[in-house]
Amino acid sequence: MSGLISTTFRSLLKSGVLAKNQSFFYSNSLKAYTNILVDKKGENGCVGFIQLNRPKALNSLCDALINDVNDALDNFEKDNEVGCVVITGNEKAFAAGADIKEMQNKTYVDCISGNFLNSWTKITQNKKPIIAAVNGFALGGGCELAMMCDIIYAGDNAQFGQPEILLGTIPGAGGTQRLPRMVGKSLAMEMVLTGNRINAQSALQAGLVSKVASKETIVDEAIKTAEKISKNSKLIVAIAKEAVNTAYETTLAEGNHFEKKLFHGTFATKDRKEGMSAFVEKRPANFKDE
Repeated sequence: MSGLISTTFRSLLKSGVLAKNQSFFYSNSLKAYTNILVDKKGENGCVGFIQLNRPKALNSLCDALINDVNDALDNFEKDNEVGCVVITGNEKAFAAGADIKEMQNKTYVDCISGNFLNSWTKITQNKKPIIAAVNGFALGGGCELAMMCDIIYAGDNAQFGQPEILLGTIPGAGGTQRLPRMVGKSLAMEMVLTGNRINAQSALQAGLVSKVASKETIVDEAIKTAEKISKNSKLIVAIAKEAVNTAYETTLAEGNHFEKKLFHGTFATKDRKEGMSAFVEKRPANFKDE
């Protein structure tokens, strides 16, 4: 009986009858969290979806929220249906920074002994691509969280900044390291030393984001891109992501050598053979992630 039900649902999904309600259909089997909302979007639930959900605090980041995000990402990484993940907030804020009340009374010893913020960068270890869909404030830890993602899309109301200097401290989750690599030294230095923000269009011009759309449509745009990525071989996508990220860690010569090794390695996969065969035979590729 359960097989018949599954077949019926798949038929309805393919026909588009359940398109408007597909997130409800997928969400039934997903874990519930305190600080985030988790869903699966796109065709056949191919897009993992995480929405930061502390609206009264403008989605300020606390350890509990980060732990929820890390756990959800771990689950999506294990989910063979998911090929890409989208992280977003709400229209007012992606994340307006770290929770200052949580940090206010920490001492130097507390930070050192507890390796404070260490778990915040775990997102960068996920093998599947992650797209940040940013509306409103992405400040401090919020900006750092967006930069840990592989692609950033911005709503036309988005604002990015590293205002930690105004609090008597500096960015602690990669802001002083990722921002210069993305926007260049001069703009990064200005943002870090003054606390000044930049808007969505300035972020696009500086290379911090790759697309700007209206605040109403930016999440849908991110999901569309995530769906497109998910149609490719998950195995090869993970290899490509590793290759691009390595460019930030090595010299050009070392990076090219690493890329060539990975490129050669794809010739040991069934998906490489299928992709090229499909191209020659002028048909859609049927990747098996092998």
